[in-house]
Amino acid sequence: MFKPLTFDAATEERVRFIEETDPGALVEETLAKLRTGTSIKDVLTASTLAVVRSTDIPPQHHGGPLHPVCGVRAVSQVAQRLDGEDAYLPILQHAALANNHCHSLQMGPYLMPELEPLPGKPGDIGSFHIADEAMTDGIDGQSQSNSQEVEATKGAFFKSLRAMQAPAAEHYFLWLLDNVPGDEALDQLLPLAISRNGYDDHNFLYPVYTARALDEIGWEWSHVLFRPVVRFQARRAPRLLRNDYDFEDIRELIRDHKFLERDIPQATSPAEADTITELGMAMGRNKKYLENCALIAQAIADGLSIEGAGQAMSIGAAAAYISTSYGNPMDAHLHTGANNRRFLLRQPNVSVEHKLMGLMTAFTGPEVLLAERLLNWEENLDGDVTSGLPARDQARLLDDLVDSIEGQPWLDWRKIGVAATVAPDEVKGTVALARQYAECGYDAEPYFNRLAEIACRDDFTEMHSLKHFQAIVDEYYATPESARWVHLVAAAKSAAIIHLGKEHTIYEQAKSLIAA
Repeated sequence: MFKPLTFDAATEERVRFIEETDPGALVEETLAKLRTGTSIKDVLTASTLAVVRSTDIPPQHHGGPLHPVCGVRAVSQVAQRLDGEDAYLPILQHAALANNHCHSLQMGPYLMPELEPLPGKPGDIGSFHIADEAMTDGIDGQSQSNSQEVEATKGAFFKSLRAMQAPAAEHYFLWLLDNVPGDEALDQLLPLAISRNGYDDHNFLYPVYTARALDEIGWEWSHVLFRPVVRFQARRAPRLLRNDYDFEDIRELIRDHKFLERDIPQATSPAEADTITELGMAMGRNKKYLENCALIAQAIADGLSIEGAGQAMSIGAAAAYISTSYGNPMDAHLHTGANNRRFLLRQPNVSVEHKLMGLMTAFTGPEVLLAERLLNWEENLDGDVTSGLPARDQARLLDDLVDSIEGQPWLDWRKIGVAATVAPDEVKGTVALARQYAECGYDAEPYFNRLAEIACRDDFTEMHSLKHFQAIVDEYYATPESARWVHLVAAAKSAAIIHLGKEHTIYEQAKSLIAA
């Protein structure tokens, strides 16, 4: 018998507030709740549960729960970075986005039903197969449980995904969440997620970001957050744009180098530092992104560790980003893709095969490839762009950098179309100031604190500004010091591009209320 999903009384009240409040009153009433004792985590959890429970999964990736869930980690981390009531800014943005989606004709009404976790049957053991996508004849290297029931449920889950039987797949995945570690459950989603990265970057990003959202709000909510992820995977994946990418090329690289037969080192060491930087810069300068798959594979074959390859991939993503004049405010996928792939490398129950495939697909997503046509700002990476700039102390330079970001010319994204947006030359001025900041060796923390507040201003891109900012910060601190500057500069370019559209309605309302 159908029964709508409900929560404990306190959570239910907060979730219904997000679902039912009039959008025009949402920011003011949410701020009032925060000021009167509702915690930031409780509001963020409520807005996340609301958009998952009460909006339908979209046919592609805009609308519904996908981007709000992908934004949870960034919202949580940025709120911890900002001082005073400015910490409420990303929370208010997230609550407003979730509320907007709950009230949208394109996304609801949707009622998530309660579902019972169910195990697979013994006949499903070993039935993993993806013949039509030529990905794998078996999910090799996965954590092998002694329990036949676990293996049977993995098999039943995967068969249901391939057959696009979403309800059955949800039942099985809920059971797995109860019976295996979270990263092992996530690993069951990765075969399709990675193989379909070339159709839509979010096939990979959504399940991984969901795990990271749960790290922020609590894995007790995994039975809710992962259900639309499963439905998103259990569908015929649309291709966002045509390109020359074929996932079978990745499979061939793994076979040719016999990676699954080798003992590949996991952890990096100082001896790899030069190789990591050289490989990263080579990928960042490459005019053909798809060639980077082979560059990563060859470096690993030559002895580079998996962790070192991840560092190089991250450097390459940032270097590529600052080398392009592409001005799409949603052009965050080089960094968010790299950051989520590096997250996988740290998970003990994600298979080595999936870690390798994740690394080698970093430059294959369609929204990553959109930037390739505008790789014409190489001077941002290799040019002497700071020689003509006056000397400034840290505080003055940071003020001038923010002024440069806020002074960007206005572009009408709705008229131009974000995928057709080219960044104006004024953005190069911002990049030059960021490079000067890096060359002077000034402190990264006040720099990131100022840019964090700027990332909170965007209410157009469904959290892309916040996700991009947090991914850059994560990668900055996880990168060898000699190469960190590419991430520092990328953060400024991202902030400048986000400011081009100046769509800051929620932010301006929130700042006005905070100042009152």
